[in-house]
Amino acid sequence: MTVTLSLEPAGRSCWDEPLSIAVHGLAPEQPVTLRAALRDEKGALFRAHARYRADARGDLDLARAPALGGSFSGIEPMGLLWAMEPERPFWRLIKRDVQTPFVVELEVLDGHEPEGGRLLARAVHERHFMAPGVRRVPVREGRVRATLFLPPEPGPFPGIVDLFGVGGGLLEYRASLLAGKGFAVMALAYYNYDDLPKGMETMRIEYFEEAVNYLLSHPEVKGPGIGLLGISKGGELGLAMASFLKGIKAAVVINGSVAAVGSTMHYKDETIPPVTILRNRVRMTKDGLLDVVDALQSPLVEEKSFIPVERSDTTFLLLVGQDDHNWKSEFYANEISKRLQAHGKEKPQIICYPEAGHYIEPPYFPLCKAGMHLLVGANITFGGEPKPHAMAQVDAWQQLQTFFHKHLGSES
Repeated sequence: MTVTLSLEPAGRSCWDEPLSIAVHGLAPEQPVTLRAALRDEKGALFRAHARYRADARGDLDLARAPALGGSFSGIEPMGLLWAMEPERPFWRLIKRDVQTPFVVELEVLDGHEPEGGRLLARAVHERHFMAPGVRRVPVREGRVRATLFLPPEPGPFPGIVDLFGVGGGLLEYRASLLAGKGFAVMALAYYNYDDLPKGMETMRIEYFEEAVNYLLSHPEVKGPGIGLLGISKGGELGLAMASFLKGIKAAVVINGSVAAVGSTMHYKDETIPPVTILRNRVRMTKDGLLDVVDALQSPLVEEKSFIPVERSDTTFLLLVGQDDHNWKSEFYANEISKRLQAHGKEKPQIICYPEAGHYIEPPYFPLCKAGMHLLVGANITFGGEPKPHAMAQVDAWQQLQTFFHKHLGSES
């Protein structure tokens, strides 16, 4: 019999969709190794492998058969994707051009040696970032530099501003995926892109206000308010936007800080200075990485750095990786909650993920456990364990969609 590797959906799927992987035509109980590989746009290779045993009929279904070791173990239908590791150390998988897919190569090898077995079957699968019909619209309006993603059918749709963290530029992969779920999502650049400022020492909230007003006035965006989605520095900026600006109805903050960090925030005649960085509290891990989790002064000590969330009328969902080593995300989420409630505001929903690290991405992105931090100027540990982090990403993706549909979707 010919060995076949079958994928469902066949040929192509969206990056955040689960993929069914099965092998047919093996000998009964045959030991095999499955390998997955992809190259990012800079040519960096990511790989995972797992050892399996076929059933009595010579079939292997990753939804039912446990991996017997390799990059992961146990029943993990998507393990070959989320457990991928970069060949280059400290390299994070990021999609920069959402108009092209990541191409995943899958192989079935005879035996349990990941490098040595005879190739029995292979398949190539495209993982796309724009669902069929999603529209990509570059935005250069006033000072605003962004890309708007619109669902296929005519609107209006609930609108969301999407913000990433330190590193700058314009990342579109989360916005493009979310647009396939019925939202008008604007990926917003705020520094180190096009003609925007090169550095992030100063953050002027008026720029973000211009972006919010652009989205609110767009004919395919339904009001009266919009949503915000921010991770890391983008979460911190999202909190500031929700505190100072009108028109933000719902905000999802993923591992954000309640203090200004690394940059001074300005809005009109108000200023929020950054918290002090305590370099003597940076530790070295046994792997020779820096651990900066204790390196920021508490905003309870430096209250002038505390973002005034009590002014906000936004409904919040705070998503927290409990093993985040970039900063104290869980502490910040709890302080946000206390401050809001102390001022008679709505209590935010907080969802904590044990053993999840800093970069909680859309589903199936591999964990970025360590890497370069531009503010620190060195490789730091971001925390997280691969399997619980992968589970957190799947859950967080569902939670934020449900939240936005609930708070933005019911308005006519």
